[in-house]
Amino acid sequence: MWFRIISILLLCTVFLSACTTSPTGRKTIKLYSSAQLADMGTQAFDSMKSEQKVSSKAVENKYVRCVAEHIARQVPQSVFSGDWEVVVFDEDQINAFALPGGKIGVYTGLLKVAENQHQLAAVVGHEVAHVIAEHGNERMSSGTLINLGMEATNQILQNQQVAQTPMIMGAIGLGVQVGVQLPFSRTHESEADIIGLDLMAKAGFDPQQSVNLWQNMAKASGGQRQPEFLSTHPAPDSRIKLLQQNMASANNAYQRSTSKPDCRP
Repeated sequence: MWFRIISILLLCTVFLSACTTSPTGRKTIKLYSSAQLADMGTQAFDSMKSEQKVSSKAVENKYVRCVAEHIARQVPQSVFSGDWEVVVFDEDQINAFALPGGKIGVYTGLLKVAENQHQLAAVVGHEVAHVIAEHGNERMSSGTLINLGMEATNQILQNQQVAQTPMIMGAIGLGVQVGVQLPFSRTHESEADIIGLDLMAKAGFDPQQSVNLWQNMAKASGGQRQPEFLSTHPAPDSRIKLLQQNMASANNAYQRSTSKPDCRP
C-alpha cells in the first residue's frame, strides 16, 4: 500500500515540476536539461561520424551546408547560439536528422529524392524543428515515466500475488505502445512539419515545395507502409494535408523573407 502511494506521489511531483509548453502551445513533460541533451547529441554525432562513411565530395557538402546554414540562421539563440556542424553521410538511405548541440546530418540518398534546394530545406527544416521543440527530451522523459509506471504496476501485482502478472504486464506494454507512444511520435512529426514549414519559409525557401517533397517521398516508398495507427510517422497524404492547411501563413513568411538562398547541387 505504502509503495503504491509513494509511487503515485512521486509521479505527480515529476509531472508538476517538469511541465513546459512546446512552440505550438502543446503541454509537454521534459525531465532533462538542455545541457544534458546537447552532450548526448554531441556524443551520438561523433559516434556516427566514426562508424559511417562521410562524403568527401566538395559539391555535395557545399550544397547541403548552404541549405542547412540558411535554416540554422532561423533557430532561436535560446535553442543554440553556436555554429551548426553539418555532415553529409555517403549512404543510400533517404534520411536526414538534427541533434541537440547544433548537429545536422544528411544522407546522400535523400539528395536523389529532394529535387532542389527548397525540397532539401523542407527536410532539414523538419529535422531542426525537432530540436527546437525538444522532442528528444520529451521522448526520453516519456520513456522514463512509462518505465516508472510499469515498474510500480509490476511491483503492485507481485505484492498482491496475481498469477497472471506476466500476461497482464505484456498487455499493458502493448497498450502503451499502440495507445500512447505511437500517437505521441506522430504528434511530434506533425508538430515538426508545422515548425519546419515556417523555418524554411523564413529562410527564403519556397514552402509549397514541401508538398512536392512528400509526393516524391510517397513515390520512393513504393506504397510500402504500415497502417497509420501502427506507424510512428503520419502517412504522406496526412502530412501533405497538414502542410496545405498551414501554407497560407508560410507563404506570407516566404514573401516577407529578405533571405534569397541560391544553393545548387
